[in-house]
Amino acid sequence: MSNDETSNEDPKGFARGLTNYGDKDFSLYLRRSFAKSMGYSNETLDRPIVGIVNTASGYNNCHRGVPELVEAVKRGVLLRGGLPIEFPTISLGEVFLNPTSLMFRNLMSMDTEEMIRAQPMDAVVLIGGCDKTVPAQLMGAASANLPTIQLVVGPMMTGRYEGERLGACTDCRRFWADYRAGRVDTAQINAIEGNLATTIGTCAVMGTASTMACIAETLGMTLPGTAAIPAVHADRLRAAEATGAQALETARLGLTPSKLITEKSVENALRVLLALGGSTNGILHLTAIAGRCGVAITLNRLNELSDTTPVLVNLKPTGVGYMEDFNTAGAMGTLLRELQSLLHLDCPTVTGETLGERLQAAPGFVDRTIIRSREEPFEDVGGLVALFGNLAPDGAILKRSAADPTLFESTGRAVVFTSLEDLAERIDSDDLDVKADDVLVLQNAGPKSPSGMPEAGYIPIPKKLARAGIKDMVRISDCRMSGTAFGTIVLHVTPETTVGGPIGLVQNGDEIRLSISNKSLDLLVDDQELERRRRTTPLKPATPARGYAKLYADHVTQAGQGADFDFLMAPTKA
Repeated sequence: MSNDETSNEDPKGFARGLTNYGDKDFSLYLRRSFAKSMGYSNETLDRPIVGIVNTASGYNNCHRGVPELVEAVKRGVLLRGGLPIEFPTISLGEVFLNPTSLMFRNLMSMDTEEMIRAQPMDAVVLIGGCDKTVPAQLMGAASANLPTIQLVVGPMMTGRYEGERLGACTDCRRFWADYRAGRVDTAQINAIEGNLATTIGTCAVMGTASTMACIAETLGMTLPGTAAIPAVHADRLRAAEATGAQALETARLGLTPSKLITEKSVENALRVLLALGGSTNGILHLTAIAGRCGVAITLNRLNELSDTTPVLVNLKPTGVGYMEDFNTAGAMGTLLRELQSLLHLDCPTVTGETLGERLQAAPGFVDRTIIRSREEPFEDVGGLVALFGNLAPDGAILKRSAADPTLFESTGRAVVFTSLEDLAERIDSDDLDVKADDVLVLQNAGPKSPSGMPEAGYIPIPKKLARAGIKDMVRISDCRMSGTAFGTIVLHVTPETTVGGPIGLVQNGDEIRLSISNKSLDLLVDDQELERRRRTTPLKPATPARGYAKLYADHVTQAGQGADFDFLMAPTKA
C-alpha cells in the first residue's frame, strides 16, 4: 500500500468508508485482500469507484432490461478509467406488491441511502423506472448526498389490437371500463390483456414512471435528453454508457444532490409536472424528494404555478399520444425550451452545465401535434390543481387535464364507502343507491390506513351506471390513483380519515360541492353537526404489531409532506 492509500485526506475508491477494526491500515489491507479474491489487480484497486444500483427483479417486469443497462454503464465507467461495481437494492414492481408499492417506497429509499453510505464508492448510478423506484432512489441519494446520476429504464413501446395502438396502462383502464359496462366481451378482454404491455420498460403513457423520469431530468439528476428514450431502443444503451462515463466527472465537479435539488430546480420541476399534464403521484414524490433536501413545497404555491403554466404535451391519459411519440417529437429539450421564460435557468445539472446552457443547443425536429408551443397550448392552465375547504383543510389534488370539465362546478349527494373492502363489496351491487350526479367518497385509505394509501382513488363507476353509459363521476378519497388513470377524481384529501380528517365524517346523503374555479371542496354540513359527528365517530388507526408495517404506520407523514417518514426529512431551509 502507498502512503496515499493510508492517508486520511480525502480517501478515494476502496479507501473510502473503511470497516472499523480499530486499525485503519489493517482495514484497508484486509479489504484489498478480499477484493483480490474477486480477481482485481493492484491497478484496478487503485481506481475510483462508481457504484451501480441494480434493481432487476423477477417481480418487476419494467426492469427486465436492467442487467443490459448495468453492462452499458460499466462500459462507460471503464472508458473513463473508473472501476464499476454493481450492487442490489430492493426493487418495487408496481402491480406485484401488496398492499401497495407506496408503502415500500420509503423502505427502498432507506436501502438505497444506507448502501450508498455504507459501501466504498466515489459516485453512484441509480438504475430505476417502475413508478416508486425513481422517487425512492432520489430520496435515498439525496440523503446520502454522494455524487449521483439517475438512469431510467425508459418506457415500453406500444402494442396493437385489431389495428388500434395500445399502451399500458391508460388503455387497460379504458377497456376494463368497457368490459364492466358490457361493451367488451370476455374473449376480447383476454386478447387485449396480451397486447397492453408487450416490451420491457415502464408504462407507455405519461403515468407516474414517465412523469418522474421527466422530473428527474428537470432537476438535473439525469443526462439531458434521456428521460423519454424507449426501453428497447439502442439509444437507451448509449445513454447508459454515457451515464457511466459522466459519473466520475460529476464526482470530480463535486455535484451532489444537495447542489442540484434546490428550491429553484424544484420549482422548475413543478412547472414541468404541470406542463406535462403529469401524474398526481408526481406532486407526492417531488414533495418527498425535495423534503430530503430541506425544500418545502406548498399546495398554494402549486396553484400559483398552475395558473401560469399551460399544458403543452399531448399524451395519454390527458391526450392521445404515447411516450415513444414524445421521444421523437423533441422530448424534454423541446418542452423545456417552450417553458424557458418561466424557468430558473441558472440551476446546475449533473454535467456541470446549467439548465440555460443546456438549452442553448440547437433544437432538432419538433412535432407540434405532441408538444405545443406556449402560444398554442392544449390547455391554458396546468394539469394539476389543489383544492381546499372544510372537506380538505390541508388540501387535496385533482388532475383537471384528465377530468370532465362539465363536472368542474358541481354539487352532489355523497355515496360513502368506509373502506376498500366496503367498496369492493358494494360498488357493483344492483341495490346500491347511486345516481350519475352523486359523489362517490372512499374513506380510510390514506397513508396511515392499513392499506397504506393505495392507487384506489380511481373508484370504478358503479356497474349499473356504467351499463347505462355513464363514464365519469366526481370521486373523492384520501388515497391515490395511478398516473395512467383519468376522470374527475379528487385525491390525497388531507387530513386523512385515520387521523381524524373531515373526510371520515361524511355520511350518505350529505351534499358535497366541488368548484375548480374557486379551488374549493366543501362538505355542506354545518359546523355544529360536524362537531357532533367528530365526538361520536371513533378513529380506526392502523396498529400493526411489528416490523416494517409498524414503522410505516408510526412515522409516515400526510400527503402534503410527501408521505415520507418524519425522521428522514431534512430540516426546512429558511
